[in-house]
Amino acid sequence: EQQLVESGGGLVQAGGSLRLSCDVSGFSFDYYTIGWFRQAPGKERSGVSYISSKDGTTYYTDSVKGRFTISRDVAKNMVYLQMNSLKPEDTAIYYCAADGDASSWLYGPFPDHWGQGTQVTVSP
Repeated sequence: EQQLVESGGGLVQAGGSLRLSCDVSGFSFDYYTIGWFRQAPGKERSGVSYISSKDGTTYYTDSVKGRFTISRDVAKNMVYLQMNSLKPEDTAIYYCAADGDASSWLYGPFPDHWGQGTQVTVSP
């Protein structure tokens, strides 16, 4: 069964850190790009970061570059998003996603597979 299960969200003060985890089942890292989207209240869902299937290339949207780091543990079937120097504008529901095409994070359409999401709230 293909499944993506997020964990690690929560409430943190501005400047703090959180690490999101995505438990990946039924998706091979050899064929699927896996990463994160987020959706803030009243805003569209947008790509945050991914790690590609082919060579592990990473991508970050401009607003999180230098603050967020994506990684994967192939042996544990886990993908992580380390979020440092968090800002109130990072507040959103964060979704783990998987797709055979990394361009889904940049140009769409949205990935085919999604987790249920985890809430991240950053207080001023």
